Amino acid sequence: MEPYGGDDEESATVLRTIGRVVKTCRERKGLTQAELGTAIGYSEEQVSSVERGRRAPSEAFLAKADAVVEAGGLIAGLKKDAEEARYPKKVRDLAKLESKAVELCAYANSVVHGLLQTPEYARALYAMRRPPFAEEEVERLVAARLARQEVFDRQPAPVFSFVQEEVTLRRPLGGRMAMRKQLEHLLEVGHRRNVEIQVMPTDREDHAGLAGSLQLLRLRDGDTVGHNEVQLTSRLISHPKEVQIHEIRYGIIRAQALTPCESLAVIEKALGET
Repeated sequence: MEPYGGDDEESATVLRTIGRVVKTCRERKGLTQAELGTAIGYSEEQVSSVERGRRAPSEAFLAKADAVVEAGGLIAGLKKDAEEARYPKKVRDLAKLESKAVELCAYANSVVHGLLQTPEYARALYAMRRPPFAEEEVERLVAARLARQEVFDRQPAPVFSFVQEEVTLRRPLGGRMAMRKQLEHLLEVGHRRNVEIQVMPTDREDHAGLAGSLQLLRLRDGDTVGHNEVQLTSRLISHPKEVQIHEIRYGIIRAQALTPCESLAVIEKALGET
């Protein structure tokens, strides 16, 4: 169970609502905070923090509290809301856009794209951050990144196109075993019928992606938006002229990269050498 320390008002509102539900059900059952805490294995202070919206309750907290106060699933049903409230706002906003996309196109030049990352690889990336994140913040960010990957299982299934720089397959971030798992995962995802992964060879003499990573999302309503993230900046791009430039660049990047079939062979080769 994690304390909430951000300035995200949307998350704060959700946590306060969850806290009010827990408090109302507890009082209806005639229990004090200390009594509820004892019954579910948490301290009085932890129960108080949840009820005041200062702490995001874990799934176990919600399930146990629901059973003890006989809420009939009302409290346990808040699991997804509590999970999403833990994630940074920029992650939630991006996940919402990805959930509305019929096609997602992304070029990644320094690391494996977030939607393709394994837990071990994502954890290694966040652990490398300078200045360093606290351990609980690392886990929160990893959970948020993995939650975004639910978009792969959405129905109807979106179409995904990824272009990875070859160097991202050979830089052993997190160590050899973590990188092997990551390459195996790329091969698994790359065989999905709605996913194409292409590799941009390091020896290309002409390259349209030197300005950096980019992402395009074509939405159900027909609009297309872009997204860029670099250093401390995460930027959504909706101006038509800027989106058009990103579309032009991504089209050329795909044309310059290896075909999906050739790319899977390169990933298999990198796996064999890792």
